[in-house]
Amino acid sequence: MYDPPRINSVASATAVKQGGRRGNMTKRPLRYALMLAFAALPADAASLVKTYSYFSIGGRTLDDIGTQLTKRGPQVKSTGMRHPGATQMAFTTRVSYAQKSNSCGIADANVIVKVKVILPEWRRPRKADVGVRLFWDTLSADIKRHEDRHVEIAKNHARELEDALKATYPQKTCDMAKARAAEITAAILAKHDRAQVQFDRVETINFESRILRLLRYRMERIENGRLPG
Repeated sequence: MYDPPRINSVASATAVKQGGRRGNMTKRPLRYALMLAFAALPADAASLVKTYSYFSIGGRTLDDIGTQLTKRGPQVKSTGMRHPGATQMAFTTRVSYAQKSNSCGIADANVIVKVKVILPEWRRPRKADVGVRLFWDTLSADIKRHEDRHVEIAKNHARELEDALKATYPQKTCDMAKARAAEITAAILAKHDRAQVQFDRVETINFESRILRLLRYRMERIENGRLPG
């Protein structure tokens, strides 16, 4: 489940003249609260920092597991509900500007996405039913796939944002260049939000048919000896 991102913009304190030394970086938050600091990163592509965390659930039956997921799952701000999994993310942009005699443009731009994927971990009872184990293995794999796809969507839009910033034409002044960068950032991050919400919507609609298909596939692999039973 997509948890709306936190966005930070890191711009040079003063624009630098073409060929001159770059100034120190200062933080300027755009829309969200959390501030993140990153060391200098390669400038050739958007960067991703990904971590995983887990919450434990118990239960012997499918109903038990469902209750535990509802009770212990991460709470997502956009829905106000708890979900079986969630992806929290923060975007940070680093932009430096180069000033010429009659124009100012973006000299360099880096976009970093820091994500935290939260997944369930079942404390499997020693005598858990085979059918329950099969369902859990199928469900947990699908939850991880779903959250990892949220990460890919974020990374793709971070790359798009970085490319768009670097391709921006120079403006008359650095203030105008900064305003243009802010417009581009807002537009692409809004597009990112829509893509994430649409992905969740489609996945929710297709959940039942997808799980049944995955269960059949997993059972076939077990029967063929390609997976342990």
